[in-house]
Amino acid sequence: MFTIMIIDDNEQLQNELGNLLTSNGYLIIKSREFNNISKLVKEQSPHLILLDINLPQDDGFKICTEIRSFSNVPIIFITSRNTNIDEIMGITLGGDDFITKPYNTQILLARISSLLKRAYPNENTMDTLEYDGLKLNILSSTIEHEGNVVELTKNELKILHYLLNNKGKIVSRYDIMEYLWDSSLFVNDNTLTVNITRIRSKLEEIGIKELIKTKRGQGYII
Repeated sequence: MFTIMIIDDNEQLQNELGNLLTSNGYLIIKSREFNNISKLVKEQSPHLILLDINLPQDDGFKICTEIRSFSNVPIIFITSRNTNIDEIMGITLGGDDFITKPYNTQILLARISSLLKRAYPNENTMDTLEYDGLKLNILSSTIEHEGNVVELTKNELKILHYLLNNKGKIVSRYDIMEYLWDSSLFVNDNTLTVNITRIRSKLEEIGIKELIKTKRGQGYII
């Protein structure tokens, strides 16, 4: 499953675009702070970035240049600025595509899919994650171990997927709740506790114990 980062200061458009991408099988990251985008890209390692030009601090052109100094992640400019000069500058600075608002959603999805296929030709869209005998099947929302299979809810799937993608790192409860919020799902602190407990229970059902460890006062780690 591919992760797409949306960098746009229009919250309504960001949410609409996030919902569109989530409904089409993508994980999303929505940036709400614009003064250190490069750091966020390094931390989250998205597979593709949708980047506006007009932003509160640095404009999209400068951000694209900064990202290109350390990453070849595909970047699509999505902007209301539609002059030939803007498009030429965007592509010259390292952008892979340039789409003007308002855009046709099906054309946008087609261009995203095409870019991802070119950028990651050897990946099977990351429909499964495997770790230490555990297989997380994203399309069927199940976990599997030694032939035993258990279904996960949408929240459970996304929480476990996030922890596996950050294996070896302590992930705070706040980070998980922010991640679910960005994926158009909402959990509060109590709901997160319930979900973690249920995930652990389901892991034990298929023979995996103590995969998710609690770091008191810090969060969780796999």
